[in-house]
Amino acid sequence: MNKIKSVAFTVIVFLTAISTAQETYQETYQDIKEAVYVPINQEIYDTIVALDKTYFDAYNSCDMETQAALYDDDLEFFHDKGGLSTSKPELLMALQNNICNKVTRTLLEGSIEVYPINNYGAIEIGYHKFYNNEEPDAISKPSKFIVIWKQGIEKWTITKVISLH
Repeated sequence: MNKIKSVAFTVIVFLTAISTAQETYQETYQDIKEAVYVPINQEIYDTIVALDKTYFDAYNSCDMETQAALYDDDLEFFHDKGGLSTSKPELLMALQNNICNKVTRTLLEGSIEVYPINNYGAIEIGYHKFYNNEEPDAISKPSKFIVIWKQGIEKWTITKVISLH
């Protein structure tokens, strides 16, 4: 009889623990879902959003000079499907050969978050879509991107890109 009571007690404790863990998870998940991004530094946020627009206007119009000026010489471009590229000239050539007049990027409005990095620059996180201009009926799904910007003496440059699809 004591063994049955012990097993019953263990089952009750276990079920209570699971229930408590589930409630804690749901509360935490709800907090995350309800979290609203507010820029830490509005000036840096505005700067990065403007730079994002400048870069992707150049990307969409095949303005290679502007794109080259925004990429740092010590660039690292991580693409979840294409791998790592560390050559600025090779990346620019690939963009010119494979993207120019073939792909258009649109930003999901309001998706950009910017986090200042002390003594370096900022991290930009957001969502965008890419459209294949040669397949106008193709569906584009939002994908996440992360860009690390370095603030130089005279300008900001892109040092790292993480492109996820």
